[in-house]
Amino acid sequence: MLRRTCIALATATMMAGPAFADEHSKDIVDIAAGNESFSTLVAAVKAADLVDTLKGEGPFTVFAPTNDAFAALPEGTVETLLMPENKDQLVSILTYHVVPGKVMSGDLSDGMMAGTVNGAEVTIGTTDGVTVDGANVVDADIEASNGVIHVIDAVIMPE
Repeated sequence: MLRRTCIALATATMMAGPAFADEHSKDIVDIAAGNESFSTLVAAVKAADLVDTLKGEGPFTVFAPTNDAFAALPEGTVETLLMPENKDQLVSILTYHVVPGKVMSGDLSDGMMAGTVNGAEVTIGTTDGVTVDGANVVDADIEASNGVIHVIDAVIMPE
């Protein structure tokens, strides 16, 4: 249950996008759902049954991939992940984008390892911009009522 909740939070956070500086009264899911750039992320969060989790108290830090990030995956990947029989894999991927706690960009350091909700760790880079497992953070510190969203330009995958 906790895993699903974290996944939902991660997914919702990923749905958030730029220009949400004053959205901190909304939760991660509401922010993402209100931005067309996160429609794929929102669909994935719904398919993974993580909406309620990501609307939970948190706090959560979500590294949210945009629609373009999902579109860059090999053809058919998103459609396959959204199938009910692949729900566990989708949950694993989405929860890999969520870190427990509220981690602002100023809290990051080069080479930092952050534990994700799925149990694996992501590597943070701060040389030449901020990266998460090689994905570039394109918009940071979008505050939500239950955490923070950092928009990334790629879908990061657990091993």
